[in-house]
Formats: sequence, structure tokens, C-alpha cells
Amino acid sequence: MPTARSRSGDVPLDILTDPAHGGRWTSLRAGSREWLWRREDPLRAGVAPGDAFVDAGGLEECVPTVRGTPDHGDAWSRSWTDHGNGTQSVRCERFALTRTIRATVDGAETDYVFTADPGHRFLWAAHALLALSERAALHLREGAHTRLYPDPEPCVEGSWPAPRGVRLDRLGPDDGTAVGAVVDTAGACVHDDEDRLALTVEADGQPLSIALWRNLGGFPAHHPYRSTGVEPMLGRVFDLAEAGPGHAAVVPASGEVRWRLTLTDGCACP
Repeated sequence: MPTARSRSGDVPLDILTDPAHGGRWTSLRAGSREWLWRREDPLRAGVAPGDAFVDAGGLEECVPTVRGTPDHGDAWSRSWTDHGNGTQSVRCERFALTRTIRATVDGAETDYVFTADPGHRFLWAAHALLALSERAALHLREGAHTRLYPDPEPCVEGSWPAPRGVRLDRLGPDDGTAVGAVVDTAGACVHDDEDRLALTVEADGQPLSIALWRNLGGFPAHHPYRSTGVEPMLGRVFDLAEAGPGHAAVVPASGEVRWRLTLTDGCACP
């Protein structure tokens, strides 16, 4: 599979992307630690817009929705253009998205520019599926408002880390469950033994959240597997069709929305 190395050299985080196949991040490595979970699926190489989603792991750029139509958005099934120097872009029917990945002293930053007609509503998620052990813990803002999606039940609301009694901050062994959640906070820190990774999103005037997908062998119904998503978002719901006021990003009169995703190796949270 052809890949593009967005950065190289002696840096805290080394990132590989695959612009030819949906712009997916295929590797997020800190030294010997690979953070991204991946799975092989030969169908991914031949997808086209309108095809059913093919889960290959890594980090997907989900835009303009996460769930709903099209599932996981419209960018994952299209070829991206690599402009060099960490900049890649994709054009869809109603919008264009450009990202620039660069190294920082303690990790990496990705700057995004979304271009569309003023008033256009959308969701975006850095749908990062992480390779985590049973001992991993997720640290988000205590008490943050949380929308829980216990598949296939309807959404219920509560507070982090245990909305409606469902503990989300610890993973543990496979138990046959699969739940999603959207937490109204802009940052998360993942602890896995001594390894730590922080993910933070910034955007002026747009709703921000962290989405979670905790699949402990409960999805899909046939041939389930384990996967854990920690996903900085613009927006506060999974499905754009269900977004109420303040739940989706909105393109201003300038025709552009800009935001930044920051990844930090070895976060300092307790």
C-alpha cells in the first residue's frame, strides 16, 4: 500500500498517511510504541464514493458526518492529493478539506482548512482507533456532559466518566459490548501502562468534543473484534442528520473553517 511520510527524523511522533486510499493515517509511532490499531481488509484498496465503509483501522478523517450517510463521511473513500511538506487535500461534492501535519517539540500538530458555502453544516472527527491493552485508561474532564450511544439502543445523557452507570474510562477485557459516546470537552489523555498520548482540538466559535468508540468484542455481530476509538471532533453528535442547534460546525461568511489537532507524546495529566 503506498504511503506518504508526513514527517521524518528524530521527532517524538512519527506519522504515516495513505493519501491514495482516503487519506487515512496508517501509523502513529512514538519510539517503539505504535498507537494506531489496524486490520487488513483487501476491499479497502478498491473503494469508491458511495461504497459501504471498510474498516482498516488507523485514523480516518470523518467528514461531513461520522455515522449516518455516508457512513464515516465522504473523504475516506476518495483519493487525496499530496502537496508535499506535510500538506494533503481532498475535494468532495460540497466541500474541500486541506490538512498540514508538522512536528512539534513534544508531538505533532495538524492544521485543517474546510472550505464550503457559508452556512454549510458539518461534523468532523479524527477517528483514531488505538491499539490499547486491557489496562488502558482514558482521562477526560471530570463531570463533562456525555451522550452515550449503547449500540443498538438510543442515545442517553449523563456525566463523564460513568453516564447512566456505564463506566467508560477503563477498558478491561473483552466482554461482548460495544458503546459509543460523545463528551463535551476538547481534550483526552490516554494512559496505557507507562505510555501516554494526549489529543486536543481547537477551533474558534465551533462546538468541540471528544468521541469515544469502546468495542470490546461486541461489533460487528458477525466476526466481532476489539477496537477503541478516541476521536477529537468538531460537533457534538455522531450523525449530522441528528444535529440540533449548536451540535454541528457551521461555515461562516468567509467560506472557511480552520482548526488544529494537537498530539502530545507523554501527556502530564495524572
